[in-house]
Amino acid sequence: MVDHDNKKTRCGTVSIVGRPNVGKSTLLNRLIGQKLSITAHKPQTTRHSIVGIKTEDNLQIIYVDTPGIHVDGKRALNQVLNRTASSSLHDVDAVLMLVQAMVWNDDDQRTFELVSKVAQPFYLVVNKVDTIKKKSDLLPFLTKLPSHEALQDVLLVSARSGDGVELIENAVAKRMPFAPFQFDADDLTDRSSRFLASEAVREQLTRFLSAELPYSLTVEIEQFEESPELLRIGAVIWVEKNSQKGIIIGKGGERLKEVGSRARQSMETLFGCKVFLQLWVRVKEGWADDERALRSLGYEKP
Repeated sequence: MVDHDNKKTRCGTVSIVGRPNVGKSTLLNRLIGQKLSITAHKPQTTRHSIVGIKTEDNLQIIYVDTPGIHVDGKRALNQVLNRTASSSLHDVDAVLMLVQAMVWNDDDQRTFELVSKVAQPFYLVVNKVDTIKKKSDLLPFLTKLPSHEALQDVLLVSARSGDGVELIENAVAKRMPFAPFQFDADDLTDRSSRFLASEAVREQLTRFLSAELPYSLTVEIEQFEESPELLRIGAVIWVEKNSQKGIIIGKGGERLKEVGSRARQSMETLFGCKVFLQLWVRVKEGWADDERALRSLGYEKP
């Protein structure tokens, strides 16, 4: 049961924002100690706000991973992703704005402007510092970072290795108000198992497919049947063109088979049981430019 004694417990929400491919999902997974958000070396891998819950003793921190904020992108999907990320800045107790060490571009500036406008207490988290051989090279970059009255601190971390992540935890813990827990102590996310299954498939597609194709597909779970011995999952991979369907299936179905195998292994680790996974590829023309289609496929309401 959720603890409702707000005299003893502290609970709050922390939003993780930043431009695409800066390490937000890797950081969320590191903070909660388990893989929830999918990761890949491609921008805009995250398309939904993902809640990760960490509960220790009398403290519960609700972290929200968000899609990357970006300047360019005229498609309806891009606009939905930006609105999803921007909306996560409201009604939270702290914001972590991630930037990449030695990089500050237009997307970073846009994110900073959004964070500053909301004026919630926020931290600039400089990620991927492990990629900088001489730490002294960081100083000129750090001195040029913009300032704001709501900015609490600048933290140097490597989400990949975990270095410096404890600094984040300590910093945000101090900002959590006395309040009852919003989730049970053993909850890790508010997302359904169906959603996590669809993301596991999309992660492998994003990793296997090159160039722009991952941005032209989405995954929908049509079958999700649980039994004591087995979890049966049927997933549809929606693409925009017939030509894309063949690329995903691959010669003799080999690519789709490999994607399915790896996604199944990921699900078995996540759900802790055997999984039988079936994948189908279907065409829905123009889904990424159609806000009605986006809503029907589970994207946040524009």
